[in-house]
Amino acid sequence: MAIGGLIGLLDDIAALAKLAAASLDDVSAAAGRATAKAAGVVVDDTAVTPQYLQGVTAERELAIVKQIALGSIRNKLIFILPVALLLNHFLPSLLPIILMIGGIYLAFEGAEKVWHKLSGGHDNEKPAVEQGPEAEKQIVSGAIRTDLILSAEIMVIALATVSHQGFWSQLASLVVVAFVITVLVYGVVAMLVRMDDIGLKLAQRDSSGMQTLGRGLVTAMPKVLATISVVGTVAMLWVGGHILMVNLSADGTGWFNAPYEWVHHIELGISQATGALGSVLGWSFNTLCSAVIGFFVGSVAVGVLHFIPTKKAHVE
Repeated sequence: MAIGGLIGLLDDIAALAKLAAASLDDVSAAAGRATAKAAGVVVDDTAVTPQYLQGVTAERELAIVKQIALGSIRNKLIFILPVALLLNHFLPSLLPIILMIGGIYLAFEGAEKVWHKLSGGHDNEKPAVEQGPEAEKQIVSGAIRTDLILSAEIMVIALATVSHQGFWSQLASLVVVAFVITVLVYGVVAMLVRMDDIGLKLAQRDSSGMQTLGRGLVTAMPKVLATISVVGTVAMLWVGGHILMVNLSADGTGWFNAPYEWVHHIELGISQATGALGSVLGWSFNTLCSAVIGFFVGSVAVGVLHFIPTKKAHVE
């Protein structure tokens, strides 16, 4: 009897182990699908973040990236994940509205940068650490605020991918997505901002090939980072406009279907009419329309938040 009971217990343990392994496989597969689905926003997040490091001295770059990364994982796990899961269960119609608020904020940030450049404004070229600890705190807090919006979009996209699963599987999948994406984004950002230092070290090697590569990196990185800054601004407009366009016609809102339906219809037409390049050209059209919408909405927000207070100040 004892042996039979032990064998039965071992069978149960083996069955539970198989079930746990299958569950882990499901979680990892779901997390992989969710991460792939959110890839577009991940690229935007990677492009947006380096622009916050302009004017920061080299020895503080990695420390600031670390602070922003910790703020990002806190955004995802403490703020976004619980709220998204609860709203998805009890009030799913609120999710599109929250995303649209975030989209307006992103569009505002992007449009503000564009108008700042067009007006001939110049950023303070003095390194942030020379301006004092408060300047560095502002850099970190600004980057974390922007990350909150992008992270919310990433997590909601991921949630939609795993929404058919049970609550605990959703939770586990989204935790995996949060860590994987944060490590990916801020790992790439850290590599980008330190690439010139890598170039300097390579330039000091004995090999002439390594020296040439190192000097090339040192020469190219300022241009690369300047380009990334422009891409980051465009990404704010693109993602903000796309969030607005998609969620205006989402289930639970359905307020204004026309922009999404019009853009989607033309995108499909372009894709079908242009052969091998169809998907790229169709995506480019969608992206352009999203950026235009983002710039328009963002410019309105800039006017409301900046022009009106300035007008009042002149009156006084």
